[in-house]
Amino acid sequence: MDNDMNEDDRGFWLFEPGASYTQKPNVVLEKSFDFSVRILKFYKWLCQHHRDIIPLAKQVLRSGTSVGANLEEADSAFSKKEFAAKVGISLKEARETKYWLRLLHATEYIDSSIFSSLCNDNDELIRLLNSILKTTRDNLK
Repeated sequence: MDNDMNEDDRGFWLFEPGASYTQKPNVVLEKSFDFSVRILKFYKWLCQHHRDIIPLAKQVLRSGTSVGANLEEADSAFSKKEFAAKVGISLKEARETKYWLRLLHATEYIDSSIFSSLCNDNDELIRLLNSILKTTRDNLK
């Protein structure tokens, strides 16, 4: 560090940036993170119990965890247009995840209780994302 800094300036560098900043809860970010955790555990279960469909399990893992990852990017968007684009990608990934879940259920790799539970969480995310996207697009007009 530069020796010309006073004590107040040095203190700035001793603390992690943003350490005192408390972000308010973001429901969709929390729900998408929780869903990603469930999808990861589901992937592990599929790999243990249905090794013959690991490529399909990877598709579910990729699309299901991408929802939250894109929302995290949206949360740091530089513009409303970029925000809308990232939320739109999250919505597409959630819809893709629903497709894979439906396919696994229809082919009897997962039972109705697993399917319903994961689909209900995914459908809730889809409803939230649709609402966010509509509001954002309306505000862009």
